[in-house]
Amino acid sequence: MVLQNMTKAELEEFIESMKNHKGRATELISVYIPSGYDVNAVQRQLEAEKSTAKNIKSTSTRKNVSDSLDKIVRVLKEYKVTPPKGMAVFAGNVSQVEGQSDIQSWEIEPPEEVRVRLYRCDKEFVLEPLESMTEVSEIYGLLVMDRKEATIGQLVGKRIETLQKMTSGVPSKVRAGGQSSQRFHRITEGLTKEFYKRISDEMKKIFYEEPKLKGILIGGPIPTKNEFVDDEYLPTRLREKIIGMKDQGDTSESGLQELVNLSQDILSSQEIIYEKKLLEKFFNSLGKDSKMTPYKIDDVKKALQFGAVDTLIISKEFDKLQANELKRIAEQMGTKIEIVSSETDEGKQFLSLGGVGAIQRFGI
Repeated sequence: MVLQNMTKAELEEFIESMKNHKGRATELISVYIPSGYDVNAVQRQLEAEKSTAKNIKSTSTRKNVSDSLDKIVRVLKEYKVTPPKGMAVFAGNVSQVEGQSDIQSWEIEPPEEVRVRLYRCDKEFVLEPLESMTEVSEIYGLLVMDRKEATIGQLVGKRIETLQKMTSGVPSKVRAGGQSSQRFHRITEGLTKEFYKRISDEMKKIFYEEPKLKGILIGGPIPTKNEFVDDEYLPTRLREKIIGMKDQGDTSESGLQELVNLSQDILSSQEIIYEKKLLEKFFNSLGKDSKMTPYKIDDVKKALQFGAVDTLIISKEFDKLQANELKRIAEQMGTKIEIVSSETDEGKQFLSLGGVGAIQRFGI
């Protein structure tokens, strides 16, 4: 099984499938080869490990380990040089029936460079180096606020997470008349400034030491958010991270979603926006010409086989066996493959439609 140019979404699926395999003894082998490393040197090491495996007391374990090493060596002999991003190779007995042997192997070139050199024989496959590649490398801080309410959250990949909700206690109505009105104004201004300080303290507590913080977005009415930023309530390090301010009225949890939607121009490179735009393109195409936008699996498969598909879109929730079949055809035809989540409204709508669709380059 060779998987080249694997996307993060495909890698996540691969990792989950590999976690299902458990060895009855230390007979599952994991090999990681960094980019630029001599693949022949790894072959020689594994040949030496075969000699060591002869000392294993259990006959079945000894045979499974030896057969798995043989399989990996045969795989590596197909490579004159290590792939550009390095590679990971796994092999072992995955039979569910005790006493029976089913030696399988997998070889992948992940979406990021392999930086670790590793050989291990264990009861589970070593997946930590791959899992680190699927982690979100950056987050965006979100703040929606007015004088009465503030909600702090963060954008993590496609997910919007609410982290803190706050209220100021500032009265909504101003009393009229003389000194009492002025005194009331001073009180409300004092409460407002105290509220801004509390917001700043929470933002600092959450984001000041966050290494993955790429930027901060702030939404709210024009006077409020501008007062908060211009009067420098936030510490310098966080003020320098502000990448956008948007005018909006909703400062509740749903306001975080509104802020992200209003900030599409800023977040155009983010996964959530990319996914939303991709599915918007699919639904717009479906509305204009359904014949050029198949979404039933048989129609999608037919279009792929004709080489008519520009972009194949598959939901993470779609049947894995059928998805893999479609991806194999798409790879053979040079079709772009996009994996989408069901975490956005568009992703949920796409899944309810069936979870698979295509945008064709020409009709058939």
